[in-house]
Amino acid sequence: MATYQATIPSAWPADETFGYLATFSNAAAWDPGVRSGEALDAGQVASGSRFRLVVSFLGRGLPLTYVVTHYSFDNRDVLLEARSGPLQARDRITVAAAADPAAPAAAGSVVSYRADVALRGPLRLLEPVLKRGFASVGDRAARGLAEVLAAPPNSEARQS
Repeated sequence: MATYQATIPSAWPADETFGYLATFSNAAAWDPGVRSGEALDAGQVASGSRFRLVVSFLGRGLPLTYVVTHYSFDNRDVLLEARSGPLQARDRITVAAAADPAAPAAAGSVVSYRADVALRGPLRLLEPVLKRGFASVGDRAARGLAEVLAAPPNSEARQS
């Protein structure tokens, strides 16, 4: 299994940052490895909500349907899981208010992001290669997310 972890600052308030990231179809706006994203269910994100992302995998587009398996707005914590053919993915996103106790609540937040990806079936033999490549994929996604979250919440840099 390949794992990527990042901590990313956000200029946005914690609740707004969490709402944006929990709507996982927004990954298409900040992760260059995501070709497209769409919400499959109407309404607020909750346990059971589904998102279809098409990700780049071995030079092709691989559709993944992510399901929210854990959602806590109070704790700003969401866990999403997907399986598609040779790939299994699990993403956990947690958002905390800015650590500076003197800062107002709207001063910003911090995102903790962890992604685990595993290959299934005969492709499991390629996991060592996946582990090496996944770090650069994760770094590109983290940079894209940091760019979006550095801009004011209602700016043009944000595409939701």
